[in-house]
Order: sequence, then structure tokens, then C-alpha cells
Amino acid sequence: MIRFLLKGILRDRSRSLLPIIVVSLGVFLTVVMSAWLKGIFTEMIDLNANFTTGHVKIMTRTYAENSAQMPLDLALLGVSELSKNLEKDYPDMEWVYRINFGGLLDVPDKNGETRAQGPAAGKAIDFFNNPKEIERMNILKSIVEGNIPKKPGEAIISHEFAEKFGVKLGQKVTLFGSTMNGSMLFKTFTVCGTIRFGMTMLDRGAILIDISDAQLALDMEDGSTEILGYFKDGEYDKIRATEVVSTFNPQYSKEDDEFSPQMFRLEQQAGLEEYLAMADNMGGIMITFFIIAMSIVLWNTGLLGGLRRYTEYGVRLALGEEKSHIYKTMIYEAILIGIIGSVVGTILGLGMSYYLQEVGIDFSEITKNINMMIPPVYKAAIFPQLFYIGFIPGLIAMVLGNALAGFAIYKRKTAQLFKELEV
Repeated sequence: MIRFLLKGILRDRSRSLLPIIVVSLGVFLTVVMSAWLKGIFTEMIDLNANFTTGHVKIMTRTYAENSAQMPLDLALLGVSELSKNLEKDYPDMEWVYRINFGGLLDVPDKNGETRAQGPAAGKAIDFFNNPKEIERMNILKSIVEGNIPKKPGEAIISHEFAEKFGVKLGQKVTLFGSTMNGSMLFKTFTVCGTIRFGMTMLDRGAILIDISDAQLALDMEDGSTEILGYFKDGEYDKIRATEVVSTFNPQYSKEDDEFSPQMFRLEQQAGLEEYLAMADNMGGIMITFFIIAMSIVLWNTGLLGGLRRYTEYGVRLALGEEKSHIYKTMIYEAILIGIIGSVVGTILGLGMSYYLQEVGIDFSEITKNINMMIPPVYKAAIFPQLFYIGFIPGLIAMVLGNALAGFAIYKRKTAQLFKELEV
């Protein structure tokens, strides 16, 4: 029977072409949107993990409560000993120091007098001893001019800041701020490079220096504002991160000590838990929407097809075929059409998803005034579920639409058949 129905579908395009197009279009949109949303949320999470949150992050209890203000006086101390314990207790993770600081960046003229000033958001990482940090933050690819710091006293500044105030490579700039102990900070750096990350939040006034320079300038010997932990396989795992946090905090974090270290998962920072929940729910919401929308369209298509095949159903009933059998053959046809449309839509959707994964869509002009850490180019991500996720709305919508339209068969009265056939 399946071969018979398949021949009918392929030979009578007037009854199968439109439903196949509708199903293919719905499946195509489902696959592409699923891949695109997955790529956006995945890249956003990776971006935040690499730059700010890590897979887990350790801060003092009070620093965590005021982290947006970057209070250096609440930073971690004795980080070398703490990191040794972390490497021993969690060998499958990599631990790095980061120091976040703010201040004013002063640009002198040829006489050493202030020519321009601008706010600076500083970040100190291990440039000299940890190449993974440079790779993790994509610094080499983001360098516009010059190179990374290779010796103490060198710094990378925002290319936007350099263009605005006319700062050249090799020129000295002075960072004004305050140290961990509250004293005034005046530290001069030589600009060795300019950088553009493509994110407004980072590009307005960034200055990147080595962790050793920051510890010296900020009176933070053996200290850092945070310690970030990354799984060595590079993939964030919520279950593993939860296990790490649940074993670290009872051992090291004390409620009566505001300077005791406290660990946080990626989701517990920067409101990322809401984004992750949205990502998990978005796929289901989108599939439900397409099922409802396509079911309505295919229901109407089925009704139109039923009117066109009104005489055919009458002949089959007159020949003694049961209404239930005709209804079942309609459902079987719907399943075959749904499979054909889902296959076509999935193939086209995977092709478009691959293109979006490699090229993406540049939204930098739209997002340039958004103070969130989001990627400027939105790319898709192909994952295993894409190979079958489109079959869910494709089959359900097709079968549901034809099942609703097929109830018209049961309204046919045998007494009217011969009169219709005479006409």
C-alpha cells in the first residue's frame, strides 16, 4: 500500500506539491532558526566565559556583592597558595588570575603636559607566561596595530581611544586611579598596540596590561580581583561546574568572613541564568509555533484537496470501501508527504545553517550602543538535533491538518452517491 500511495503522491502533483512546499518551508525555518539561536546563545555564553565569568569564578564574598564597582580593597590575597590548592583539588581545570580596574588614561603632549584624558576600563591578564589567556580572549586577531606586551611597562589600548586622542605606537600614557590600599595611582605605560574587539562595551576605553604590572601598580602583591576556572576540554558543563562549586564553598567560604573566597558558576553571574533558560525554552516554543501555524495552513489545504477529490471519495465509497479505510489512507498519505517535506526542508535548512555558521550576519551597526557583551556577528551552530528536529513540526502538522480535514469523509451519505455519480 505504501508503494501505491507513494506513486499517487508523485504522479498527482496537484494534491501533493502545495503540502510538500508548506511542510518544507516550515521545516526549513525550524532548522535554520534553531541553529541560529543555538549559535547566538552559545557564542554569547562563550564570550562572557572567556572575558568575564569563566566557567567558574572565585571572588571574595564582599567583592562579589559589589563587583560592578570593581572595589580593589576587597580583592583576593594569597592567590598563589589558593591556586595551588585548586590545581590539586580540581586537576581537570585551568585556573587563571585576572585583575579588573578603572581610572583615567592621560595622554601627554610633547612637553609632558596633559593633552587629553579619557576614562579607562582596565584588565590585567598573564601575557608573559600563559599563551592560552591570549588565545582565549582572541587578542592576537583583535590587534589593529602593533603587538601584545612583551616586557613590563607595555600596554595595549583601545583603537577607538587611540584614534580619538591621537595616540601613536611607542607613545607613553599615564593611568590615574587608586591602589588597593586607597592611595593615588600614577603609572606610565608605553603603548605597544591598539585593539578592537568589535564590542562597544570593550572598545570604548580598554587598556590591557600584564598581571605582574597590575599587581605592582595597584599594591596587590600576590593578589587579584578574581580567579577564573576553565575546564580543560574548553566546554562548559553545568553539572561538573555545580559539583566544583558545591565542594569548594563549604571548604573555603565562611559566612562570618567577608574576605573569604566564594565560587560562582557561569549562570550565577551577569544574568546569564536567564539567557540559558531562554535558550533551553526557545526551541520548544518555536517548534510549537510552527506546528500550530502549519497545521492551520495544512488544514485549509486538506479541505481544498478534499473538495477536489470529492468525487474520488464518492466512487470509493460506492465501490464498498469503508470510510475508516479511506480516512486511514489519507493519514498514510499525510505521513509520506510529511516525511518528504521534512527531508527536503531539513536538507535546505542544514545548507543555510552551514552558511550562517561560516559567515554569519553582522549586526555591529545595530548593537554598537548596547552595553552588553554580545558578539557583533551572529552565527549559527550545527548540532546533532538539527538532523531530526524539523520532522517534529513537519510530521505532526501534516498529519494533524489532514486528520482535521479528513473528518469530512464521515459526513458523506451513501444515499447521495449514485445521484452525484450520475451528474
